[in-house]
Amino acid sequence: MVASDVPTLDPQRIRELFDLRSDVYASRGGAFETDPYPAFHRLRETGPVHPGIVGPLVGFHGEAFFQGLPYPELAHFSVFDHATCQAVLRDSETFVSAPSAPGPERAMADTLLLYMDGVKHRRYRALVQPSFVPKRGGWWSERWIESTVRALLDAIESSGRSDLNVDFCAAIPLLTICGSFGIGVSDALRIREAATSDGRDAHILVEILAPIIAERRREPADDLISVLVQAEVTEEDGERHRLSDVDILGFSHLLLAAGSGTTWKQMGITLLALLTHPQWLAAARADRAVLRAAIEESLRWMPTDPMFSRYATKDTTLGGVDVPAGSVIHLCFGAANRDPARWERPDEFDPSRPPGAHLGFGGGPHICLGMHVARAEILTAISALLDRLPNLRLDPDAETPRIIGMYERGPTAVPVVWG
Repeated sequence: MVASDVPTLDPQRIRELFDLRSDVYASRGGAFETDPYPAFHRLRETGPVHPGIVGPLVGFHGEAFFQGLPYPELAHFSVFDHATCQAVLRDSETFVSAPSAPGPERAMADTLLLYMDGVKHRRYRALVQPSFVPKRGGWWSERWIESTVRALLDAIESSGRSDLNVDFCAAIPLLTICGSFGIGVSDALRIREAATSDGRDAHILVEILAPIIAERRREPADDLISVLVQAEVTEEDGERHRLSDVDILGFSHLLLAAGSGTTWKQMGITLLALLTHPQWLAAARADRAVLRAAIEESLRWMPTDPMFSRYATKDTTLGGVDVPAGSVIHLCFGAANRDPARWERPDEFDPSRPPGAHLGFGGGPHICLGMHVARAEILTAISALLDRLPNLRLDPDAETPRIIGMYERGPTAVPVVWG
């Protein structure tokens, strides 16, 4: 990826692909504008577990395609407190990631890490885990994150006004994850389009990635595709083999979809939290340790993915509620992260609160693989904004930004002025 190419991304296409109110996010409840947190509190106060799906329980009744959805033939239960969410995440025998009914997710269970369980999940995750540990942060920052951030700021710095959601936040994780796969800027938006198509445009991933996979098999480079091409997995019978192209495409689909589709929203949420709490913005400008704390607090206070799901392998009882085998268990991380049994004043954005393990990146064996990269992206990006854009503040002439969405949440915009 050439940094000078970054500003050539089509801003109109970025707006379409990174606007929660667009058709792209309709199946994730992107246009849902009601604040779900009062309903989360009411539900949790009447019991940690409720029959039903998170969306309808808080007032969203649109059709949804998300992890654990729709599966109308299965029983659904939703969990709203921290302790029960943690109990489900830690019991990977009773609550698994592989769907219990036929559907598009189960069809991908053999090749997509998100739906693998047990020994197979551990073996396959271990193939790429070393590329995502904290000590590899420099590899990500120096090769992709820092150059992308600089190029984007070079393009907007003189204007004095920007919607950072479109002009800045969206491109950073997209170009970082694409760069790590050897995918150029010219194909980045096509990758995002394919990743948000609910499987309809999977052929685009194959079209772009197949030549890169073939090239890395001939001549490995210092990127994720080369890691996957050279990786060997040991099966239960002790046989070792290299990943097939299908295996690599499965890994790539998950990493490209998650890597390009979550961090931009969390970056925007963090920015809005700081911009609407000027005392914390000033403190973060003066001390980057405060900025790190603000990022963690934003993940607790307003996680961009407030729900993920598991499937019950047997009849069980959860939070005093009988749950039959095969049921879908929706873990509402957003509600769990504001459980007053764990945090004082849970609805307040307060980076000074004592640190505590939150569920902003999920938990258990499937905790977000890219969480350290996401933290590095947000920290590098906001640090650069504070360094280069003096007197950064919300644009008083713009429409007041809001955080919206049901199964994916993020800002409508991040309109700012500076100077």
